[in-house]
Amino acid sequence: MAKPVRAAIGNVWVKCIFCQGDEFREREVKLNSSGMEFMNFGWANESANGLICWNCGYVHLFVNKDLKLYKPKKAEG
Repeated sequence: MAKPVRAAIGNVWVKCIFCQGDEFREREVKLNSSGMEFMNFGWANESANGLICWNCGYVHLFVNKDLKLYKPKKAEG
């Protein structure tokens, strides 16, 4: 299973818009268009970074290339 990550664009940390969680699982998501698929050019479709909230599972999509991923700090205690 993937390890959780935190994400930021510039100095703004990403939080889940549903539950306000700040840890995510990351994966690449193809932004397929039916025209490109019909012409067998699906491989040329744009991709996005999908951040799946570790807490609730809500999927956030980012095409901003400035998105940075970080390992979460270990909880103290």
